[in-house]
Amino acid sequence: MSKALVSRITPRHSRNPKSPSKIPSHIKKIANEICHILITQNTNWEQTLETRLSEQNIVPSDVAHQVFDKIYDVDSGLKFFNWVSQRPYGCPLDGLAYSSLLKLLAKSKAFGEIDSVFVRMKCENVLPTNDALGVVVKAFSECGLVDKALEFYTFAVKTYGSVPNVIACNSLLTGLVRNDRLQSAHQVYDEMLQRNDSGGTGCCADNYSTCIMVNAFCKKGKVEEGRKLIVDRWGQGCIPNIVFYNILIDGYCKKGDVKKGFMLFKELKLKGFLPAVETYGAMINGFCKEGNFGLVDRLMNEMKSRGLVINVQVYNTVIDAQCRHGYKTKAVEILKNMIEIGRAPDIITYNILIYDSCRHGKVKEAEQLVEQAARRGLRPNKLTYTPLLNAYCRQNVANKALDLFVKMVDNGEKPDLLTYNSLIHGIVVLGDIETAMMILEKMTERRVFPDAGVYNVLINGLCKKGKLPDAKNLLSKMLDQNIRPDKFVYATLIDGFIRHQEIDEAKNLFELAIQEGMNLDVVVYNAMIKGHCKNGNLTEAVSCVKKMIKSHISPDEYSYSTIIDGYVKQHDIDGALAIFNHMGKQNCKPNVVTYTSLINGFCQRGDDVGAEKVLKEMKFHGVMPNVFTYSILIGSYCKNGKLAKAASFFEQMLMNKCNPNDVTFHHLVQGFSKCSEKQNEAKNSPFLDIHSRMISDGWSARLAAYSTIVVCLCLHGMLGISLQFSDKKRIRDCPIVFAGLLYGICLEGKAKEWNNMISCNMNESELIVAVKYMSVFDQYVQQGAVSEAFLILQTLIDDCKSKHHKVQLAREE
Repeated sequence: MSKALVSRITPRHSRNPKSPSKIPSHIKKIANEICHILITQNTNWEQTLETRLSEQNIVPSDVAHQVFDKIYDVDSGLKFFNWVSQRPYGCPLDGLAYSSLLKLLAKSKAFGEIDSVFVRMKCENVLPTNDALGVVVKAFSECGLVDKALEFYTFAVKTYGSVPNVIACNSLLTGLVRNDRLQSAHQVYDEMLQRNDSGGTGCCADNYSTCIMVNAFCKKGKVEEGRKLIVDRWGQGCIPNIVFYNILIDGYCKKGDVKKGFMLFKELKLKGFLPAVETYGAMINGFCKEGNFGLVDRLMNEMKSRGLVINVQVYNTVIDAQCRHGYKTKAVEILKNMIEIGRAPDIITYNILIYDSCRHGKVKEAEQLVEQAARRGLRPNKLTYTPLLNAYCRQNVANKALDLFVKMVDNGEKPDLLTYNSLIHGIVVLGDIETAMMILEKMTERRVFPDAGVYNVLINGLCKKGKLPDAKNLLSKMLDQNIRPDKFVYATLIDGFIRHQEIDEAKNLFELAIQEGMNLDVVVYNAMIKGHCKNGNLTEAVSCVKKMIKSHISPDEYSYSTIIDGYVKQHDIDGALAIFNHMGKQNCKPNVVTYTSLINGFCQRGDDVGAEKVLKEMKFHGVMPNVFTYSILIGSYCKNGKLAKAASFFEQMLMNKCNPNDVTFHHLVQGFSKCSEKQNEAKNSPFLDIHSRMISDGWSARLAAYSTIVVCLCLHGMLGISLQFSDKKRIRDCPIVFAGLLYGICLEGKAKEWNNMISCNMNESELIVAVKYMSVFDQYVQQGAVSEAFLILQTLIDDCKSKHHKVQLAREE
């Protein structure tokens, strides 16, 4: 009976294939020949194989195991497998041959073929060896295919009652941890402890296995669980070493528990372990986060005394911490020290310093650091350019930002989404939406695809520029690319529709967002509330608030303030108060806008008592009035002829260092210009006092109002605003204005440079008027400043007298 026929009736191999104890020499020889034929012969190789096997009276299955073990070319191996499988009489492979084939496929990462072979083995009821399964598990794990690796690992455990070898198991553990599958990793680790490995040597887990698990726990912030894992394993094939301490110390420090990390650091020394560079690095990182630079210096000095080389990573950690804690000068000193001792900084070192410089607006300093890095032969990367690019955009130098972007590309750096996002955002902020749209096109050409954030910035820019149709087109393009709008895009578009009086479009978009299950926030609702109020539909605005509360979204101060302002604009103070009371019931604290709107409502109704009552409540709750609050009150009192009250609020405003604006000035001038009679002087009111004296002295009511405003600003230390106002109204030739400005200059300690700030074109009689009013200021100002101003005025008067005397003498001659 021929061997080929015998092979067809041979019983299947056992479920646990064993390697042959000794391979005959003629089998080894023919296996080598087959490998050579498969690799070198392109034609007629099948016939050649048939001839050689026939000459030796060998069937392919007898030599397949050796062929798959010896051959390294996966294509040749598969060619041989297919040839054997397709032979007319069939030539079934045993478990060893299939196992060798699986190893070959695994080493070559031929994962599709592994699945196909494994399915075939199941059909033929042939099992691979546990060793082969270990190689497969390792291959899948190293390529990140942890689900498939876990599948083969589970098959090995169920089939043989043991786990694959420790190398395979550790690869699987690493893959699971890397993919954040901690629960599965823990299960595998437990099985490694409980079951023998494939070699039957007992527990499969080693120190490295435990390190993997401890590291995984530490990265999750579960340092105590990681530490317990080590303690439980002491003396059970787990020998304590410095690596365990490094992992735990790093875990404590990253978690923010630097105290425990330092205790462990001391413990390892007491147990005779010498801290490594990594140990010191972990501790230094912890102390850097706390800003404890005293202990950082101590540890670095300890490293030096032990002869350990402080690597650039440790230096970078310290430099970064110094910058974050505001010690940039110290960080620069460390960089200089690194260079002096021959410890070359890397591009990360410079990136840290560049980022800090840009964060504080020191663009020139950042540019110098980039140049310094280039001189040292370091290649700038995205993290070098992006902060500088952002800084240029913030400083409104778009051309520099674009030039830097081009330079970045020319240097071979591929801008990523973050870089493009930064550039587009900066360009849009500058108002150059056209350039931003061009950048979007270039971005997609380079296959960097925008996200919802980029589209939101562009849509927002288009809406603010009044280009709503373009914004709609961009939304369509976004949807075409299967990018789902986020809540910010919806908020931007709703706001854009409202700006363009398209309230129905805004409402439709809002309802669409709700229907799509979008997790809307208060910003989107507020945009809609603003639209309803702007359209005068307060019922819809209130309904919007009710929807928010029903959806468990808390309305904020803006939500309520917008509706309150809407009621005030409709002269419905009662409606505004009702919303204000509801706001209190929802535990939402009113802000300055809320109170100001209510004050405006009472003022519109002519209810001064109600307005002041709200003002009093506002201050009681620690909310300070702003320029709009004061301007509304001043305007109301001026309109009703209650000028003393208006002056009182103006003076309160200045005492609280709240800068008035043109609206404030307009109300005061309009109110006091109508007053041609002397006001009853209020005690300690410089405004009423000075204004009344000017009216009594025959000055026009309008000029008296202007002059009094200038003087009051100066008396309250607002020289800058006073100079702008007096220059704008061209009233500096008025003696009272000149006296007020002169006082303001002296108050700021600039008496010696007064003539660089204001000019004097007055004659002696006008200067005497200025002196007269200066004595009025004496009641309200610091004596020192008045004295300096008096001296300057007196000098000017003396100069005028001297000039007049010289003219008289010239005439007499």
